[in-house]
Amino acid sequence: MIRRIAAAVAASALAATLVSAPALADTSGSIKLSGTVIQSCTVAVTDAGATLNILSGSSNVAVGSVVENCNDGAGYTITVASANNGTLKSSATGAQAVSYTTTYDGTNGSGSSFAVTRSGAQFNKTSNVSVTVPANAQAIAGSYADTLTITIAGK
Repeated sequence: MIRRIAAAVAASALAATLVSAPALADTSGSIKLSGTVIQSCTVAVTDAGATLNILSGSSNVAVGSVVENCNDGAGYTITVASANNGTLKSSATGAQAVSYTTTYDGTNGSGSSFAVTRSGAQFNKTSNVSVTVPANAQAIAGSYADTLTITIAGK
């Protein structure tokens, strides 16, 4: 009976050794790190509240400024679009639309829209917007207006 107990204890000790033996471990390992930055392009437009002189003409009048932010490394495009196809319109009887030219950060444009292209990312870039209206001594009395919309799009 002592042999049976001794054999049972030996078998139990062997089983415990097999179960508790640590697994072989690698000598090194790695952890992959990754992150993502989404494209973010924004404009902050400030209207200068300027008044244009249609009768005498207005040359290069500052009408606003734009702060551009875009993290696209390939660059981005700023589009300046006119609601009235590049004209100041009036609802006064007999009034004709008055054409004008817009300048955005040194680039001139007229008509419904024009674009300015940037070749790389920019942060807090301030661009000025100005308008030139030729003199029109025969303009009909009334209020003339248009709206410029500035948009930004990454490439």
